Amino acid sequence: MANSKRQRGREAAENELQRTYRGDAEPDESERVDGHFSTEKREIGMVIASLPSGDEEEADRLAELRELLKTAGVEVAHVMVQHRERPDPKTYFGKGKLDELIEEKRGIHPDVIVAEGELTPSQQRHLEDRLKLRVVDRTAVILDIFAQHATSAEGKLQVELAQLDYSYARQEGLWQHLERLGGGVGTRGPGESQLESDRRLIRSRMGALKTRLKELERTRGVMRRRRLDAGVPRVALAGYTNAGKSTLMNALTGAGVSVNDALFETLDPTVRTFEHEGMQVLLSDTVGFIRHLPHELVAAFRSTLDEAIDAHLILHVADASASDRRRFEQSGAVDEVLADIGAAETPRTLVLNKVDLLSPDQRDELRDQLPDAIQVSAASGEGMEELRQLLVQIAREQLTEIELFIPYSRGDLVSAIYAVGRDIVQESEEKGSRIRARLPPADAHRLQQDLASGGGRA
Repeated sequence: MANSKRQRGREAAENELQRTYRGDAEPDESERVDGHFSTEKREIGMVIASLPSGDEEEADRLAELRELLKTAGVEVAHVMVQHRERPDPKTYFGKGKLDELIEEKRGIHPDVIVAEGELTPSQQRHLEDRLKLRVVDRTAVILDIFAQHATSAEGKLQVELAQLDYSYARQEGLWQHLERLGGGVGTRGPGESQLESDRRLIRSRMGALKTRLKELERTRGVMRRRRLDAGVPRVALAGYTNAGKSTLMNALTGAGVSVNDALFETLDPTVRTFEHEGMQVLLSDTVGFIRHLPHELVAAFRSTLDEAIDAHLILHVADASASDRRRFEQSGAVDEVLADIGAAETPRTLVLNKVDLLSPDQRDELRDQLPDAIQVSAASGEGMEELRQLLVQIAREQLTEIELFIPYSRGDLVSAIYAVGRDIVQESEEKGSRIRARLPPADAHRLQQDLASGGGRA
């Protein structure tokens, strides 16, 4: 009997690992599908935000949260904002605003309350106690979207690791009934042991995930090294989520990446070969960025962003139809993440996508503001040839220029040059041919070594 009870206790604890504290709210398992927001039945949500008075970003931040919730399957029924320098450290909203929120909630009957910023475990716990309803923050919503959109084995493991990292600090809330005893004598024992047991379960699972991810990273690292050794130029697409990177990738390579109009539609890295005018480039598309991207996700997806670190060029894709201020803020978010992963010094070219949504005057104004940017529309094809020529130029710049004298007896080397070389100039001499050409670095090195061992000369 005792063993059976302990087993049930362990199973219950494991079921709670990825679920944040619900306060005194009644649990409703029909709201959840595999621990995530249900996409079959849209939930009704209320958004709350505590922002400084006169914050110019307010409209953008709230609009972005609405888009996140739409992607997560939540319909926003009401938004309530309190203007203050910083949220209340205990309850997020001040007392009067919280009472107003409780009254407003009664007429809406939402399924969830979503905070625009990041809630501390204490704020979340107190809000759920007062509202008798599930409360989540922006980070939890993003994690949920990532969980919905991850398709590869590595992506799913990375998302689960980020979720466990996020929920670890919030486990104490699951056992808040201990706090009501006042602490001290009589409060220690089984309950406290259960909390530590839950945390051990999380740590154990996180350790297993990290081990598995390291194995997958080693496998992917072998493939990366092969691409690096091949000497093919590498270009990475980076940009704010929903800027159209995947549509651009498809237009350039026919990759077939999903391009639904949703935030974080693409999570798993895609690498495809771009070919134009006889030149090749490896083009990679990775996860989109967002302002205040949760640090758990930056850490978890760091390995998949290696494509940006190794790239010869980063194409920073931005939404041309966004307002100047919004585009500037989004570009800042991209710069922040690229710096965080060690790609701040990688050469970068700005690509303004979705110019088909602009009038001719707006395009001219944008060209005056950002003269070095390439204006394209991946949907209509406008400006794509200019972008293709840029990729051809990058490919050409990465080739090694050689000048070799090849004896007539080594016709095999001449054939090898013509097979992989570009801009080939061949001049016949008495005992052989003098050839100038551009070759991939690995091929140039191999050819020079072969020629040296055979007695040729440069």
